[in-house]
Order: sequence, then C-alpha cells, then structure tokens
Amino acid sequence: MVDLLTDAQFDMFRKTIYDESGITFSESNRTILDSRLKERLREKSLSNVEDYYKLILSDKEEMKMFLDSVTTNLTRFFRNQPHFDALSHYVIPKIVELKKNAGQKTVKIWSAGCSTGEEPYTIAMVLKTVLPPTMDFEIMASDISLKSLMVGKQGFYPESRILGIPPDYLQRFFTKTDGGYQVKDELKSKIKFDYHNLKHDSGQRNLDVIFCRNVLIYFDEAAQLTVINRFWDSMAPKSFLFIGHSESLFGMDTKFEFLKTDWACLYQKNT
Repeated sequence: MVDLLTDAQFDMFRKTIYDESGITFSESNRTILDSRLKERLREKSLSNVEDYYKLILSDKEEMKMFLDSVTTNLTRFFRNQPHFDALSHYVIPKIVELKKNAGQKTVKIWSAGCSTGEEPYTIAMVLKTVLPPTMDFEIMASDISLKSLMVGKQGFYPESRILGIPPDYLQRFFTKTDGGYQVKDELKSKIKFDYHNLKHDSGQRNLDVIFCRNVLIYFDEAAQLTVINRFWDSMAPKSFLFIGHSESLFGMDTKFEFLKTDWACLYQKNT
C-alpha cells in the first residue's frame, strides 16, 4: 500500500503532534498516522494532506479531533490488579489516617489518561468498598480523546468489556440492560470527566492520589519530566502516584520517592 504521507509531511505532522500534546510519534507508528489521516480526510471531504494540515492549525476543535484520532485507547476494568490491591490495603489506609489527623473527610484522586472510563470507575468501586462511611471521595478523570470521554461519561459497557469486574461489584454498581451494563448513578456521581492535555497544567492542587498508567510511554524524556513535575505541583503532601507497570521514573530528576509495597510498586510525594 502506498503511503499517504511523504517523509517531509510525516515529519511535519509528527512535530505538530509533539508540540500540541507532548506525544512522540515514531517511524514505527507511521502506518497508524497514515490510516488516521485518511479517516479525517474522508470525514472533512478533503483530498489533500496539506489542506488538512492548514485546517488543524486554524481550527482548534479539528486539532482536538485529530489528536483524538491518533491516540491509543486500550484499557479495561481492574487492569493490573496489584495496583488496586495496593490502593485498597496500603494507600487508602495511609490517606485515611492523614485525613483524620487533619480533620478532613474527602479523598481527591485524578485518573490522568482515563480513556473510556474503566480505570476511574474501578477506582471508585474500590473506594466505595474500603473507605470508612464517615469519609467521601471525588475523582477527576481526564483524557485527550473526546470520543473516549463520551463513553466514560455515559458509563455504558457491552458485556465484552466488563470482564475482570468481580461479580459482587458488578451486581452492586451496575444495572444489566440490553446488550451490556450501565454504571449506577451512585458511582457516576463521584467522577467528573474532563478534557485535558497533559502538556498543560491541570490547575488541580492537593490531590491525594494520581493514576497515570501506560501514558508516559508515549512521551519522550523531556515531556515525561514536564508531566511528572506538574503532577508533583498538583499533589498534597504524603500523596501517591501510580504509573504503568512497564513505566519507571528511574534515572529521572524527580522528587518522587520509589515505594515498594507487598502488592505493587508506586511512588510517593513524601513531604
């Protein structure tokens, strides 16, 4: 199959993707960019790649649609179970103790790069189960993909997508409907889905936990460090950061401390 993009055009789009999102598009992903661009050209009834490039530079909404189309949205409920075991058995007890000593009652969590919502809903199910009844929580779930965010906001998942949810959680937090399962309002009300580009400051502060798993792998080291430093600024003292099991902050100039629990490895803002 003939490539849609010349080498110069590929470099042009690759630089724009990096400048706008911090995501690095390697040569090995060229076919993905090719196919996504063909979809956008069809959608906008354009035949010329250069015309589409001019369009994304002049139209912020189309730029969002373009970035949406080239990001990967692989996720599932309870993905990497040990992280949620560490959340239940180590992180939440520590945070509850800190909150009680400070006279506070709300745990604040950010699911950064939440895709179609499985991760924040999983976090919410865990918190609903393990938090003392005197305490509450709120979750901000963000992504660069508008289509993924719409799925998360709706909270409807076909049967093929609910694998991994324990039967008691499924019964408690979901309603069975034709063709799938609908998240109940008691869970949906705890999560705010919002568009956010990790290249920019979220404006959030005093967060207790951040989940940003399998997202940093799409950034080069400079962009990773920028994101990690922004996380630090948005987090409360004695807070916790979960990244993907194949990701690491090793070798990076960061203030986070590595933390090995009985269930999983994570990072802590230990100040």
